[in-house]
Parts: sequence; C-alpha cells; structure tokens
Amino acid sequence: MMVQRCDVAIVGGGMVGASLAVALLPLGLRIALIEAVPHDSAAQPSFDERTTALSNASRRILDTIGVWSAVADAATPIRRIHVSDRGRFGFARIDAAELGLPAMGYVVPNRALGAALWARIGRDPAAPRVYCPATLQSVIPGPQAVALQIAAGDGAESRIEADLVVAADGVHSAVRRAAGVAAETRDYGQSAIITTVLPQRFHDHVAFERFGESGPLALLPLADGRCTLVLTVRRREAEAMVAAPDGEFLAEVQDRFGFRLGRFLKVGRRVAYPLALTQARGTSGMRCVIVGNAAQSLHPVAGMGFNLGLRDVASLAELIAERAAEDGGELGEAPLLAAYDGWRRADRRAIAGFTDGLVRLFANPLSVVRRARNLGLLAFDLLPPAKRALATLSTGAVGRVPKLARGVALR
Repeated sequence: MMVQRCDVAIVGGGMVGASLAVALLPLGLRIALIEAVPHDSAAQPSFDERTTALSNASRRILDTIGVWSAVADAATPIRRIHVSDRGRFGFARIDAAELGLPAMGYVVPNRALGAALWARIGRDPAAPRVYCPATLQSVIPGPQAVALQIAAGDGAESRIEADLVVAADGVHSAVRRAAGVAAETRDYGQSAIITTVLPQRFHDHVAFERFGESGPLALLPLADGRCTLVLTVRRREAEAMVAAPDGEFLAEVQDRFGFRLGRFLKVGRRVAYPLALTQARGTSGMRCVIVGNAAQSLHPVAGMGFNLGLRDVASLAELIAERAAEDGGELGEAPLLAAYDGWRRADRRAIAGFTDGLVRLFANPLSVVRRARNLGLLAFDLLPPAKRALATLSTGAVGRVPKLARGVALR
C-alpha cells in the first residue's frame, strides 16, 4: 500500500476546502486534497446550481489568493439591500454608496467559483496532491501524525500521514467525529427552496429580504435581470411546492413577495434543502482543525455561511504560514490549534447568534413582537451608525482581521 507523508491534508474539496488549498499554495508545503466527487460533476453538492452572496471581505480574500479575476465576469454586484416584514409597513434599506462602498457584496454562481478554484489548483507548480474521486475510510489521530486511509475510485487504497488534518467535509464531518469533537444541531423545521426567477422589472442590483410567517424570502440579483430565489417554507410544504406547476409556484412567490419587481415571468429548476443550525463544540482536536460547514452550518437568512467559512480559511492559512516560517514548527501541535480556536471563537458566536436570532425574531407570531420588529426596522432605516455596525458584522471586521481579508499576501 502506498504511504504518503504530508504537512497538511484537507478532507473536502468543496468551496471552503478548495479555497484553503489555494490559499496555502505560496507556502511550499506538502499538501494533500481529498474529495469524493469531481468539481465539474453534476453530482458535486458544493458546485451545483446555487449561488453565493460574497461579502466585500470574501471578495478581497479571493482576490488576494488569485481567484477573483476568474469569477469577476460572472459576479453580480449588490448595490442596495431592502429588508421588509410581510403585512407590516416597516422596512430597512442599506445603500452601498451611503457607506462609501462600490457594493455591499457580490452574487456568484457556485459552479463558476468551483471552476476558478480548481483551475488555480490544477495549474500551480506547487499544487497539492489531489485524491479525487476518493472515499475516506478511516481517520486515526496519533501523537505525531494523523493517519488517513482512503480508497480511490478504481479501488486502489492509499494511506496518508499528515502533521495536520483539516476537516472541510461538511456538516456530517467524519474527521470532526474522529477528532472527538461533538456538534449540536437545532432543526428549524424549515426547508429552503432555491431556484432562479425572471421578474418583469430589472432588479437594479437590489437584494431583497422579506420575512413572512413560514420564513424569509430572499431575492438576489443576477445577470440578465434574473434573480436567485431562496424561499423558506415549512418542511411539510416543501415537497408540494417543488413539484407544483410553474404558474402555481410563481403565484405563491408573488403573493409572498408582492409586486415591487412587477410580475414574475419564469422560474428555473427548484431544489429544496432542509435547514438547521449545526455548531461544533470546538474547532480543533487531536491534530485536526475544523472549518466551514463542518464547524458551523447556518440558516441562509443573512447569507453569511460561506463568508464565515472563508474567514476560517484565511485565519487558518495565516497561522499555518506563521508556524511554517518557524524552524522545526510542527503544524499539528497544540499552540496552532489553540491559536485558531481563540481567533475564530468570537466571530463564530457573533454570526451564528445573529443569524439564529433573526430566524427566531421573525418567526415569533406574538403581535407585540411583530410591532416591535416593525418599529425596529423603521429605526434601523433612519440610523446610519446601525447600518455601519451591521456592515461591519457581516464582513467579519471585528477583532483581528486576517491578512488575506486585508489584501495582504501570506508570502
């Protein structure tokens, strides 16, 4: 059996895992990247028909690691954000120009981002050794290294011994479990139906978030006047809404959103995803570090999930760069793990708490709470400092900001 020794083994080549692999390229480390499904396969869940709303900090990270130029043409800027509560007159608006920003963020197709990340990996002379398609069979942490047993698509088996293993293998992370880190899950009893719609009027680069009784409805601007629709519904309603005729589905969306963009004319393929809040009780253990959805999987209400995962990547890459620059610095030892835990703790808690709080607040049916929400939206719309505070929270500009998020290369 072939045995490979490496400095860092990344388990999971989705958006977060592939981003970390690209971020580590300049460091000259021995890297292994393990992924079960090729990035360009229709079965790859990370790079499907969905889109991702990138914050300005995320755009800067992708630019610094040399990926943004390859996705910029596919990205649609968000110039303004409009938040409202169905059945109430209160609303809030956030305008990038008022905050001195070219955009509040950018909407990028997941497939475009996946293609750009993997193209960067494939053409770099310091590219990691890629095992794909490959199935992780076992993870055995040890005092000197972590042993990974993997099986390739042709049945050939390999053993990887890594100083540090990164769990980027999603919400049901096998690496996280092997490292002895438990996770807590709160099922929201909701599903997100994701598709694209074509409204009668041009979206004018406005992102809409409209809260209703069964959950929020988000419209994100796309090229050619289309919008990504993220419709949150009660779990029991999801299957019927996905299967409904196009006209019936669009009528339901129209009823929930209104006519701010005129009539909805067309709808694309619909897919439903169950929603839950999952949080790992820690972000490291036994020479393993946990990033992205393996560390925290959020409700999509504020579009912060991947942005939070990308800050995991930027923070970890910076710590690895610092440790690798030290003579004899072991990457999987306790100081690096503790530094990562401490760095990420406040950001994770703030974003998870903010997202979960929004879901709970707007799901509360009590009339006194609904009135308070309405007044809160009106107050927010009138207070520029509140808007700046939210922009700061959403971009992760709290505490220590990673070099990559400031446009500073690691090497």
